[in-house]
Amino acid sequence: MSQDENKASSDILESQPGQRAFPQAWQPITPTGVAAFAGAAIGRLLFVQLIVAGLVAWSVLWFLTANWFPIVREAIDQLPDEGIIQNQQLSTPHTSTLPLAESRFLTLAVDADGAGTPSVATDLRVEFHRRNLAFCSLFGCLNFDYPKDSTVQFNRPELQSRWGAWEPMILWSTGIGVVVWLFLSWFALATICCSFVRVFAFFKDRQLTLLGSWKLCAAALLPAALMAGGSILLYGAGIITLLQFLLLWSLHLLVGWIYVVVSSLRLPRAGDAELIAANPFGSEKPPNPPNPFSF
Repeated sequence: MSQDENKASSDILESQPGQRAFPQAWQPITPTGVAAFAGAAIGRLLFVQLIVAGLVAWSVLWFLTANWFPIVREAIDQLPDEGIIQNQQLSTPHTSTLPLAESRFLTLAVDADGAGTPSVATDLRVEFHRRNLAFCSLFGCLNFDYPKDSTVQFNRPELQSRWGAWEPMILWSTGIGVVVWLFLSWFALATICCSFVRVFAFFKDRQLTLLGSWKLCAAALLPAALMAGGSILLYGAGIITLLQFLLLWSLHLLVGWIYVVVSSLRLPRAGDAELIAANPFGSEKPPNPPNPFSF
C-alpha cells in the first residue's frame, strides 16, 4: 500500500466519531457540544445551566419592563382620584369607554357600566368591569370575579404608591421564579428521559453511563431554553407577531428531544473504547478532539 493510501486510510479513521477524543464541555449549542456534557463534571453543567437560566430570565424581565410595565403606569395615571373595589363590585367615577393605556402588546380599559369599549388591535386586553375582571386575546376572554371579603383601592393616588413599591418586587420575584422553574423542569425532564437515552445509546453502541445520560439530557434542554428566550426577545422587539411567537414557543418543546437523539449519536462508540483498551501497543499520540461547533 502506498504512503498516500496509508495517509488517506488514517484520515478516515480519525474522522469517525468513535476514534476521536471528546472536547471539553463548555457550550450547549451544537449536538457535539451537548454530548460533551455527558462526561463533564456536574458543577460545570450546573454553571452552564445557571448562565442559560439567567439569559432566559433576563429576556422575560426585559419584555416586562419594555412592553407591559410602562402601560400599567400610564393606565394608573389616567385613573380618577376616587375608586374602590368592594363587596366584589367596582365603584369608580370613570365613565369613558376609551382605554386607559394601550399598545400592541397590552391594553388596559375600564368598562364599569357595560357600555363596551372600542376595539383595539392588541395581543392582550385587560378590562375592569363592574363585577369581574376580563383578560381577552385572540383565543377569547377569561372572566374572573373580584375577590370576596376584600377591599382594593382603584384610584390614582393609592395605585401609584402601591405600584411604585411593588414593581421592583414583582421584577425580582419573576426573575427568580423563572430561574427556579427552569431548574426544576430541567431536573424532572432529565430524570424522566435518562433511562431511555441510556438504552438508546446501548443499542447504538455508544459510550454512556446512566449518570452521563442524565447530564446529556439536561444539557440537551438548554438549546430549547435559549430558543424560548430568543423568541421572547423577537416578540418584544416587534420583529414577530403573537402567532409567530406562539409557533416558536411550541417548536422549542421539540428542540430538546431532537438534541437528545442527535447528541447521543455524537458520543464515542463503545466498541472503539474496548479495542483501544485491549491493544496496549496502540498509538501513543492522543487523538485530536473534534470541533465542538460541528454538527
